[in-house]
Amino acid sequence: MSTHYFKSSMSEPSNWGSPNAVFEQSRWTSLPILNMFRRKVLRQQVKALESVASQVWEIAPETTQVEPRAYYLPNQMERVTNCGFASDDWHQRMEGGLVKTHSPTRGFLLKDAWLLDGVVYKERACAYLQPRKKTMPLLNADIEIAQAALYATASGIKYFGQWLIDDCVTYSLAQAYGAPVTTDKKMSNHGLAYEQCFGMQPYRLQSAYFKELVIFDDVGQNKNKRERFSALGAKMLAGIEVKPHPGVYILRGRSGVLRQLKNEIEIAEHLRDTRGFRILDPMQEDLATIIRTCAGAETIVGVEGSHIIHGMLLLPKGGSVLIIQPPDRFGTVIKDLSDRDGQHFGFVVGMPSGDGFTSSIEEIERTLDMMPKLAQST
Repeated sequence: MSTHYFKSSMSEPSNWGSPNAVFEQSRWTSLPILNMFRRKVLRQQVKALESVASQVWEIAPETTQVEPRAYYLPNQMERVTNCGFASDDWHQRMEGGLVKTHSPTRGFLLKDAWLLDGVVYKERACAYLQPRKKTMPLLNADIEIAQAALYATASGIKYFGQWLIDDCVTYSLAQAYGAPVTTDKKMSNHGLAYEQCFGMQPYRLQSAYFKELVIFDDVGQNKNKRERFSALGAKMLAGIEVKPHPGVYILRGRSGVLRQLKNEIEIAEHLRDTRGFRILDPMQEDLATIIRTCAGAETIVGVEGSHIIHGMLLLPKGGSVLIIQPPDRFGTVIKDLSDRDGQHFGFVVGMPSGDGFTSSIEEIERTLDMMPKLAQST
């Protein structure tokens, strides 16, 4: 099948976004079996879904920016022993000056596609959004949707933070092209609360056949994605009286992939007592409390991880975020966001301690003192 490329959304089919037919009609397909045979017997590489799209178009153009230098003390990067969610050029990115081109947002139209037990199939291509729940591949779907749009990603389904910064942001695009669909993974209470706050009403599907399915390449941190992310923050603040305050320390504790900061409580209480920071344990609070605590914060501090996104959604332009990096899991995702959104990024790398690490309060204080105040950046 030939693929047609369009440079403008004006080339999209005119009937997209019209009411979508969703009804029960049992259908069967051999695609999962054929896919398994090709991979395990013929040792063939699985094609990407984008390669079998009947149409491809640009939704938002690329954005180019010069990456700013991070704020950090001397000899910090020498402590890093391993990375997690960091590009190979992370060292240069911390030093600043790199010209970064953020890829455009694109849409891809798949005709006659299937979602079966967390896997999307189309001809000889497939994409695993989550591990299959069943031992044998699911071969039938009891729901048919005329026009749908997949906003979910494998990383977003696996990691809460990625869901907030990618899947929730792409949802607004999906609404314009059909029924917004995702897998049947059970949502957390926080996830459900965010969906209600954002006005998200997705179709959660174990299996479905799509006459037309739109998928997206929405990983580039371009201007359009920044605006959609900002719109989510605005929805969180609707009806909230925002009063500026020095900052918030967002506790990680032992949640998620373990990266335990042994003296985290000591650090948080020190910042509360000396700088007027608030302390937030998102695992113990509902979304309303999270919003009230983070709204108005000029600075966010915490261990690298998904929990920081609670604060990033509400951090204003010119605000600052200081990440306490585990030495064996240095990450750059938060810098991606802060660079894109005109915020200041700083970090301190901890020191190994048993099954976790510790961080110097004195180094945290010195790094915070290096970072511009919000009033000086606006």
